[in-house]
Amino acid sequence: MLGPAPKRKSVLAGGVLMAAALTALTALGAPAQAAAGTGKYVALGDSYAAGAGVPGQYAGLCLRSDRNYGHLVAAALHSSSYTDTTCSAAKIKAITSAQYDAFIRVNDPQLDSVTADTELITIGIGGNDLGTSDLGIADVIATCIGGAVINPLGTPCKDHYADGHWDWSSWRWQWGEDTLQRRIAAARPQLADALQRIHAKAPKAKVLLVGYPSVLPDDEWDCVGRQPVTVGDVAYLRGVLGSLNSMLASTAAANGATYVDTAGPTRGHDICSADRWIEGTIPHSLAVPFHPNATGEQVMSRAVLKALGR
Repeated sequence: MLGPAPKRKSVLAGGVLMAAALTALTALGAPAQAAAGTGKYVALGDSYAAGAGVPGQYAGLCLRSDRNYGHLVAAALHSSSYTDTTCSAAKIKAITSAQYDAFIRVNDPQLDSVTADTELITIGIGGNDLGTSDLGIADVIATCIGGAVINPLGTPCKDHYADGHWDWSSWRWQWGEDTLQRRIAAARPQLADALQRIHAKAPKAKVLLVGYPSVLPDDEWDCVGRQPVTVGDVAYLRGVLGSLNSMLASTAAANGATYVDTAGPTRGHDICSADRWIEGTIPHSLAVPFHPNATGEQVMSRAVLKALGR
């Protein structure tokens, strides 16, 4: 009658040990869990999200790279499905409408790639809404560089967009509002609407709105002799980019999205630094001027992963 008891005790002890081992594996991150990854991931956005000019390029005029931050995030997460619809020169309206360059259809509405089973969405958009042409912010850059040639010691870019103009008909200086700040404000409701449409189409998805990196230095004097923009205009444009990121952050918070700060992680590696992650007028590595290079895209991918708790 007493013989089987030790056997039952050994079975019980073995069960306890196995449970303890499973608990320990769970605490350490068991291999099966670590490799599980995520479900369907869709990347939306403009040239900063597309990785314009970064090898290897595909998707024609969209200048999409297979080394942009979306691809890097998808690989790190082991996403079961990844769709990249980012496209250079995309404005906010490109999320819900087809994108054209003159009369050429460049990209389908980016929202078309989002479905009800999408679990993760990153979107980097808004910068091109500062410009008026199909090329987005390129006309602003051209205006600021062209002005520096004529007025290298002044603030031609700020004068054009923020300080008004001389009205020859009335012989008066017409003070005006800051055009770029006005365009940022006008982009806010458009972005909010786009985010709401994304949520409606993919109600279970985590949505991350990715901000813009530090294109310009904290000290505008760092750009002297390095980029064809005046010192005063560097300070002005840095403020504009700061306002853009602030708008993105507040709009994300108000519309159920997580804002991803990429300005902090890239600070000190701007277009005027000795170690550039954002390329300048004449790129030192393969990337479109004033856009992140391969290292910049890697840093932005780490910011996204950090926001996801990875």
